[in-house]
Amino acid sequence: MAVVDVINSKGENVSQVELSDAIWGVEVKPGVLHEVVTMQLASRRAGTASVKHRGDVKGSTRKLFRQKGTGRARRGDIKSPLLRGGGSVFGPSPRSYDYKVPKKVRRLALKMALSSKLRDQQLTVLDGFDLDRAKTRDFVAVLKNLDKRQALVVVDGRDETLELSSRNVPGVKVLRTEGLNVYDVLKYRDLILLENSLKAIEGRLLA
Repeated sequence: MAVVDVINSKGENVSQVELSDAIWGVEVKPGVLHEVVTMQLASRRAGTASVKHRGDVKGSTRKLFRQKGTGRARRGDIKSPLLRGGGSVFGPSPRSYDYKVPKKVRRLALKMALSSKLRDQQLTVLDGFDLDRAKTRDFVAVLKNLDKRQALVVVDGRDETLELSSRNVPGVKVLRTEGLNVYDVLKYRDLILLENSLKAIEGRLLA
């Protein structure tokens, strides 16, 4: 098992904690990470692009002129795609880009993402932020003590004071353990885990 230092909000070592090799010692395979991240980004796509097709355009269905004898091209109603203001032929319609990757693959990818942070020494275990009030200045001061600028902070459960203090800080995101995902872990340079969130992560990934 890997052993990492637990530090306080002043950047001082206060204790140590053991990390399970089943989560933090997994071999990292870029192909698996790519597959899961691509799935997450596809699921976030809005898919709301839309045009009006022939049946969606408002107008009369009357044939504009007779089929033969005018010397002009045969034409139907005013909603024809050939006419200005008519319906579109091959334009997009609202759709969902969502698709699923097997649960075992998603869980394995999350273990790999966490293992990569430990391997690259970008993991910090914090005993707590110790914020008495929702103040951005106090939150930034803690990050300065930790020498972190772009970080994902993972907490166990709702912490309204921490969430309010961090929401205006660029490059920082506070995430609860139930929302921990591969994309956010890889997106931010540093991963800051509150000590009490470790058990929740282990319970989720070792179940």
